[in-house]
Amino acid sequence: MISLDALKELEPFQARSIIEELRKGSVPVEYVPVFTVGRQKWLSYIEDDLENYIAQGGAKVRFISGDYGDGKTHFMSVVRLLAMEKGFAVSFVVLTRDVPIHKFETVYQSIVRQLQGNFNGMGIRNLLTAWLDSLSPEFIDVKAGAATEKCTALAEELREIPDMDINFANALAAIVSNRFAPMEEGENEETRKADREILMHWFDGGKVTKRELKPFQVYEYLTKTNARQLMNSLILFLRRFGHQGLILLMDEMETVVAMGASVRNAAYENVRLFIDNSETAQYLHIFFSIIPDVLVSEKGFKSYDALWSRVRSIGTSMGDAKRLNYRGVLVDIHQTPLQTEELVDLGRCLLSLHGIAYRWSPQELVTDKVIEDICINQKKMGVISEVRLFIKQLIGVLDLAEQGQSPEEMDMARQMVETRKEMEAEKMKQMEPTWDS
Repeated sequence: MISLDALKELEPFQARSIIEELRKGSVPVEYVPVFTVGRQKWLSYIEDDLENYIAQGGAKVRFISGDYGDGKTHFMSVVRLLAMEKGFAVSFVVLTRDVPIHKFETVYQSIVRQLQGNFNGMGIRNLLTAWLDSLSPEFIDVKAGAATEKCTALAEELREIPDMDINFANALAAIVSNRFAPMEEGENEETRKADREILMHWFDGGKVTKRELKPFQVYEYLTKTNARQLMNSLILFLRRFGHQGLILLMDEMETVVAMGASVRNAAYENVRLFIDNSETAQYLHIFFSIIPDVLVSEKGFKSYDALWSRVRSIGTSMGDAKRLNYRGVLVDIHQTPLQTEELVDLGRCLLSLHGIAYRWSPQELVTDKVIEDICINQKKMGVISEVRLFIKQLIGVLDLAEQGQSPEEMDMARQMVETRKEMEAEKMKQMEPTWDS
């Protein structure tokens, strides 16, 4: 049973903003827990892995499989909040035209720019600023010579962290010196600012010339070859700054299936690379969202042998709910649809939200029976697991009821068909191969 306490204090404008997001198929991040029903079994095993495996030095990759409307993105948002509550740093990356999975360096850049954790804001720049701020008290009222010694000692300490990439360690040491070391002859605030921007751009995964990097004893910028070392070094740094590890969530990978062969193969090669990197990493959990076609289609994983050899065991349980392995690599939410009572709980939440948004009392007109009728009609069509369809249809019912139409007068089956057509159009648009080839 979900709690409605989080909704009671909302202003009508806030509630209406959430309704508008729900119409578009998304939930504002801060309200994800309020709209989460079911999936507890999946989440309990993921929570156990986070606490007792990943936080202890383990690494794992999972694939969240569900059809369009099953709630994959919502599920990943719940995992993001759960991970942050457990003290992990998290990066939620939506794979789009601007962040195509077949361009590894671009994906890495998005990962570090979407980073969240025990610091204000988002991105590795904010992480580094928070770390420097935490060091600041050690340099208050310290003489120039002592400040230099402190910077040198910290640099050595960073370089001695086991498995820390030397370039990453030197970049960290350089940004500490940039902030706290006394200025040398010829330096001023402008040169310090320019140097700091070069270092921040390097941490962002941007291209910096070797000539620009040489003064900081950094000799490589991000490439596919060194990405594993830099990712592992980032995790080591996150651990040093008080995080349990790193959780990567990569959403909407299913559009890969609609691409041309060369782009698709490059994308699958990068998925393989992420899997292989996780096998040598620590304190790392990666989630990819996919649709079932990615596992069963001829254009899916099986079309790329190097990847399929690593994930083919996932496909053996597809379509067989009796063989679901909650500790396995595949989180098959399509095979674990929400039950009617869970959807009724969700429906009550939507009623309260709609009532606040439009300043009316929907409970007398839109009863539990009306919500159950929506579920029954969806079940007849074989689409009970499509949470997005349920939400969109119920909001439509609430809209009409608020305008004076009785639910008894509504053709629920026809409304569901129309809502599903709208969703199919959205799906086709989403699945268009819009990425650069």
